[in-house]
Order: sequence, then C-alpha cells, then structure tokens
Amino acid sequence: MGSDTKIVDSLEAQIPFEKEENLLLVPEVESGKAVGLVLVDILNGFCTVGAGNLAPTKPNRQISMMIEEAARLSKVFCERKWPVFVFLDSHHPNKPEPPYPPHCLIGSGEEDLVPALKWLERDPNVTIERKDCFDGFIGSMEKDGTNTFAEWVKTNEIKIVLVVGICTDICVLDFVCSTFSARNIGLVPPLEDVVVYSGGCATFVDVARNIKGTLAHPQV
Repeated sequence: MGSDTKIVDSLEAQIPFEKEENLLLVPEVESGKAVGLVLVDILNGFCTVGAGNLAPTKPNRQISMMIEEAARLSKVFCERKWPVFVFLDSHHPNKPEPPYPPHCLIGSGEEDLVPALKWLERDPNVTIERKDCFDGFIGSMEKDGTNTFAEWVKTNEIKIVLVVGICTDICVLDFVCSTFSARNIGLVPPLEDVVVYSGGCATFVDVARNIKGTLAHPQV
C-alpha cells in the first residue's frame, strides 16, 4: 500500500489526472524523471460513430471519456513542452489485416486523428507515427533497422511513458507488452517504466461481435 501511494503521489506531482482505482501502475515512478505521453490510435476509424468498419455504431461513453482525457493530457504536455508520441493505424488497401475487415485505409479519413485531437498534427512537440499493424512498437520499425519510437525515447531522454488510447486489450496491450520486453533487454534506453492510464483508454464490443473469427472484448 505504501509503495502504491508513493507511485500515485509521484505521478500527480508531474501529470494532472485524477486518482482512480483503475489506474494501472507499474514499477516505481520517481518524481523528476522525464515523462512522455503516447496516444494509441485515437482516430476516426476507431472512435467516430459510423466512420468505418471498426468504428462504433452509436455514441460510446467510454470512447468519449477517453478522447476528453487524451485531449486534456495532450494540452498539458504540449504546454509544458513535454514530448508526445502519436500512433495512427494506417493501412494500404492491398495489405489486409485478418481477421478484421478493411479499416483505416490511407486516404479514407479513417486514419486521421479525431477532431478533438487534430491540432496535434501542427504542434512541433508531437511526433506522429503511422503504423500498419496492431503493435505500435513493431510498427515503428524502419527498413534500416531503426525504431522511430525508440529513437524518440532516446532523443528526449524519457524515463516514464504514459499511455492512453484504443483498444485497451488490442493495440494498447500489444504496444505496452512489446515496450516492456524491449526495455528489459535494453532496446529503449533510458526508459524505465510504462504507465497505462485506464481513464484515458477505451475498447468496444458491438463491432467485434459481428466480425467472424474475433472475440468480443466487453468494456467494464
């Protein structure tokens, strides 16, 4: 309990979000370390009602709350000149991603940030990475073997990454797991910790129920 309290207090000293029981905290976070914000796939194709095959079919409270929290945190980070990294799911029509139907195709508008976050495209504090797979860490790999996300961490000397986005149990989970693995074998120095803020994440179930070969992932 004492350790958890220290972690929350340390985070609150740097990042202005409210306490909540669903905040997933991972190894000890100490105040004074460089913090970076990562946004995962908060784009039209996953968040805007009726925008595409994987978009919500009706207004979704959790998605709306995620967008609000992501926008609030992004504003704070950019005002303080703290680094922000944005993943955008973006696919070519000739490269399917089974079992999912075509989604976030380049040029469709689905692959663009939601209106509330569109301003991030113009902010010099923000790095945008378009990915063509679930896992943003893998999607950041370049042909020369470098990794855009790892370079961002290194250049900004980031010790702590705060993650928000959609879907919690697909793209967010895959990215976080890969980042932890990369950290553990020294591929993303000087990164020490990854924090997933559940209030800034969302998933959905209605769309998944209607896609053959997938399992619904209900939000709680």
